[in-house]
Amino acid sequence: MAFELGDIAAWAPSEPVDLIFSNAALHWIENHDQLFTRLTGALSAGGQFAVQVPANHDHPSHVVAERVAADEPFRTALGGYVRRTPVLAPERYAQLLHRLGCASQHVRLQVYLHVLAEPAGVVEWVKGTLLTDYQRRLPDAMYEDFVARYQKLLTAELPDARPFPFSFKRVLLWGRFA
Repeated sequence: MAFELGDIAAWAPSEPVDLIFSNAALHWIENHDQLFTRLTGALSAGGQFAVQVPANHDHPSHVVAERVAADEPFRTALGGYVRRTPVLAPERYAQLLHRLGCASQHVRLQVYLHVLAEPAGVVEWVKGTLLTDYQRRLPDAMYEDFVARYQKLLTAELPDARPFPFSFKRVLLWGRFA
């Protein structure tokens, strides 16, 4: 077994591998049809592909971030950029794996419940995930303004439950290739 540091978007092993495993990384890379074709093409006969990608793009935590990014002054500062997920619906992944020659597969949507102290905890949660993309693209002071507006709009949309049940969807998929 060997591990190697590299860019997933450009990774290509020198020889076929038995397993490709990814946990919450591939959702940062565009065009999953092309990406999965390339990655599964690197598998040896009987190789396995096991992936987990977040799929919460329809939750207010993500929808509100898109809305804030599309508003001024953020739209101009971001050059019109709005983070859109490349994550496909589970059934699309099942069809994609089949098309790629997967002999056996399991694809499912799993909902995890994260119990947070209050709705504002969602903001802290996504600061380490979704909002990192905006943080990377905005000056520090503007990013703080972005987060403040995001928090105000998001907490207005979420129920004021304490503790707050934050549901988070993920697509889990596994396949063995012939």
